[in-house]
Amino acid sequence: MLGLIKHLWNDESGQDIAEYAVMLAVILVIVVGTIRLIGSRADAVFSSVGSSIH
Repeated sequence: MLGLIKHLWNDESGQDIAEYAVMLAVILVIVVGTIRLIGSRADAVFSSVGSSIH
């Protein structure tokens, strides 16, 4: 019984999934933030170009 408890205590296989989930969440936040930043600036550029053409 003590061996099983030590094995379960030292088992780190579940941590890999949690670490990947955290990394994925951070990457998604960065990507979404970048898209929003670029999107608002791109909209302003297209509006400026469109108004200068007319």
